[in-house]
Amino acid sequence: MVFNIYLGSDDLAGEFEDVDFGEAEGGEEDNNGWETEDESMEAEQDDSELTFSKHTGSVFCVSLDPATNSLAVTGGEDDKAYVWKVNDGEVVFECTGHKDSVTSALFSHDSTLVATGDMSGLIKVWKLETKEEIWSFEVGDLEWMEWHPCAPVLLAGTADGSVWMWKIPAGDCKTFQGPGCQATCGKILSDGKRAVVGYEDGIVRIWDLKQGSTTHVIKGQDGHQGALTCIACSKDGSLVLTGSVDSNTKLINTANGKVVGTFSIEDARARGSADEGAESNSVESVGFCNVLPLIAVAYLDGTLAVYDLSTQSLRHTCQHEAGIVHLQWEDGSSMVSTCSLDGAVRVWDARTGSLVSEYRGHTAEILDFTLNREASLAVTASGDHQAKVFCLQRPDR
Repeated sequence: MVFNIYLGSDDLAGEFEDVDFGEAEGGEEDNNGWETEDESMEAEQDDSELTFSKHTGSVFCVSLDPATNSLAVTGGEDDKAYVWKVNDGEVVFECTGHKDSVTSALFSHDSTLVATGDMSGLIKVWKLETKEEIWSFEVGDLEWMEWHPCAPVLLAGTADGSVWMWKIPAGDCKTFQGPGCQATCGKILSDGKRAVVGYEDGIVRIWDLKQGSTTHVIKGQDGHQGALTCIACSKDGSLVLTGSVDSNTKLINTANGKVVGTFSIEDARARGSADEGAESNSVESVGFCNVLPLIAVAYLDGTLAVYDLSTQSLRHTCQHEAGIVHLQWEDGSSMVSTCSLDGAVRVWDARTGSLVSEYRGHTAEILDFTLNREASLAVTASGDHQAKVFCLQRPDR
């Protein structure tokens, strides 16, 4: 089922009507802030090409500029974000003035702007060309932040359940009132007209960004029974995956708000053992494969599960030595990469469930990572105060 929806210039509310919408590009990211421990691992090997060491605390988030993939932005526990060159680590500029750990740092769709957000809710936007701050705003405690896929519009979710939307740099603002509990994760759909937001109470809401109202609310028996942790959208925006601390992943049709699938490795395990007292295994990251009808689900216990979308059956489980933080599919293949709390990046072949390669070098957990468009580089952020660039080698390249 493919929905081809094209944007017109009036697709957001009146105050947004002069925004120039273009074609959306780029992959999906989900950035969850992680608390880190002071346990350090011995770096027996360092497979990285480059280490960025300017941060003086844990590095919580990283993203690449979508236009050229030549710049990274990282945010950290030291209340700072840095924009730096991936090829040599040179600092382009430092994003100063934050009052708390920077847990979200993202380039706009055209790479002209960088948004940085700290835990206290101070959000700043910087112009890449001039290296200057052009806008700032303070909300409640920040949970997540995301740029619109084809316009200078920024969304953010907060601990009080509000979702904010601003046009940058004018600052025209709209809020989507939540239920009074945390808006824990959110994604703008590829049509640019709707956003899917997950909440601490397990409810998923699909918002119409122009009208400022919900089109669908997914709750109750069909919905999650615990806080949402992650959301991913299919390329055409027709389907959404939601993950939760309740161990379940839901597949939702965005056109009608219906849950069309539920995925759980706990169900599969329960058939083999009646372990009622087992602790819930949180879903930490989810994603759609672009080239095959497969999805991947990453769990806190270190399991990466690959499911067949057409039959909704478990295809493979790939076991990690520690909890998985984030997964990302390659744009044009069936390879899926993961980063985990054991400090390694791994590349898996989802067709076979086999480990293709593993990269080490961090002396603490990896808290975020991202791939470049060709999936030839991975850039990581770690609790060891460093970001690293890894060159991903594959036999078929």
